[in-house]
Amino acid sequence: MDADNLYAVLRSRDRRFDGRFFVGVATTGVYCRPSCPAAMPKPENLRLYPSAAAAQQVGHRACKRCRPDASPGSPEWNLRADVAGRAMRLIADGLVDREGVSGLAARLGYSERQLHRLLLAELGAGPQALARAQRAQAARILLESTGLGAGEVAFAAGFASIRQFNQTIRQLYGLTPTELRSRVAGKAGNQPRPATAPRPARVLSSRAVRVQVRLAYRPPLDADALFGYLAARALPGVEEGGAGFYRRSLRLPYGTGVVDVTDGGDHMRCELLLADVRDLAVAVRRCRVLLDLDADPREIEEVLGADPMLAPLVAARPGLRAPGHVDPAELAVRAVCGPGDELAELVERFGEPLASPVGTVTRLFPPVAALAEATPLAEALATGRLTLDPGADRDAAERQLRTVPGVDERTAAYIRMRALADPDVFLPTQHVRQAPASWRPWRSYALHHLWAAA
Repeated sequence: MDADNLYAVLRSRDRRFDGRFFVGVATTGVYCRPSCPAAMPKPENLRLYPSAAAAQQVGHRACKRCRPDASPGSPEWNLRADVAGRAMRLIADGLVDREGVSGLAARLGYSERQLHRLLLAELGAGPQALARAQRAQAARILLESTGLGAGEVAFAAGFASIRQFNQTIRQLYGLTPTELRSRVAGKAGNQPRPATAPRPARVLSSRAVRVQVRLAYRPPLDADALFGYLAARALPGVEEGGAGFYRRSLRLPYGTGVVDVTDGGDHMRCELLLADVRDLAVAVRRCRVLLDLDADPREIEEVLGADPMLAPLVAARPGLRAPGHVDPAELAVRAVCGPGDELAELVERFGEPLASPVGTVTRLFPPVAALAEATPLAEALATGRLTLDPGADRDAAERQLRTVPGVDERTAAYIRMRALADPDVFLPTQHVRQAPASWRPWRSYALHHLWAAA
């Protein structure tokens, strides 16, 4: 993007570019979203960064007005299947906080030095800086939406010490943790409480907490189609859905949870009930994948809308999403078992009851270890012969899937599309046996348009 085009983008304040890159202002030391409503700086004072972590690493702090750390994620990381894309998905899923940079490098088959060099070239920041940015955002959410003390927030967000937490918040937001919380409370106190406002957050135990998060996305978004798709496939006891809402149980690295998502108009309103608040960032990331909130619908529709067959379907459903899943292993087992009594029986027999049920969501989906005798796929997942986590190589995973008894070509492709959030998968339909090359790299969205039309 040359300087003239960049300045035109910033003048237009187009929200579609939020999260794709970040804009630093040399004179103020602040970095912003491209859509920031603040006065435009002079062109010579602008600096571009490929990630929030890159801007933070050179000393920029987040703009208090546009909150760039809360912008949608870049759709590039869903599309890319290379090492950088896989690394970004694993970092977002909290792997660095749980296993360190060494664990991330080992998972990707690189040395720590090679991985650092690769991410620095691609994102302007290494894995530790990218994880630090994520910890800071999790801390900010907890400070603004819960009654947890600052010390509890620090450790819940993954900081090693209170000192590190205080220093990071001050550096990245230009405020102390107390000032950050007070600023939000002050704004809320000056405004009337809307009739549809979510319930205040409350601490349920020393660790368990209810957290409310606004999930940003690039408009448009067909919320009716999204909630309808999830509701039609809801597994009793584990999920429920209906007009304008979806709710389900979560199995997370440190504990369990329940997520309740409703349409907030220009965002998704997400309420999380977490047994352990250390799971916040991971739960948010998995909900974004489930709802496909990092997609750029206009970019997708520009490609698909150029096809005469798809053009009327795309025009009829602007913002149609390709839902992923919160648990790749669960999705894979469900794809093999199919809907029906067998799956319901497995949930009833092996699904763990929730300590705090919400609505009709009363159980977790069974762990794959408990289902190892029921299906060869669960056995392959339980033993590690098959890996479907966010860092999985999609091509290798599909090849592995097709060697598992009971997994045919179509099922493997469906698992790849939803469990691994691949935007470019196509399954033959009644009227279209093979997708044209012109639909790439958005064949998953073309498939959802065909399904919706049918």
